[in-house]
Amino acid sequence: MDVNAHTRDPREHVNEEPRNDLGDLLAGFFGMTGFMTVVFFGMVIIKFLSE
Repeated sequence: MDVNAHTRDPREHVNEEPRNDLGDLLAGFFGMTGFMTVVFFGMVIIKFLSE
């Protein structure tokens, strides 16, 4: 039986778009932490101004 299966060895995979996963993770973590810090202090200021 002849089957035309074009399989590839996954070890031959070439990463077309190299990424810096650790850098992306740290940027996202510290970016979100910074944003939430700004939101927190903004809410504290609004609370004290509304009293």
